[in-house]
Amino acid sequence: MGGGHGGSTTYKGVTLHHPKRWHVVTGKGLCAVMWFWVLYRAKQDGPVVLGWRHPWEGHGDHSHGHGDKH
Repeated sequence: MGGGHGGSTTYKGVTLHHPKRWHVVTGKGLCAVMWFWVLYRAKQDGPVVLGWRHPWEGHGDHSHGHGDKH
């Protein structure tokens, strides 16, 4: 169906076509963005996900001048 253009490798009856360069570069770039996002979210939400802190405990230093009269 796809024609005979470009390089390919056949192994045990399965033919794998080599990707174009822009597919490889775009895939690596999107992979890097994904891992940066995963690590950023792990930094933000890691203690809650691991059970070290409850999400309703707040962020620690955001007092906003409320005092202790809650």
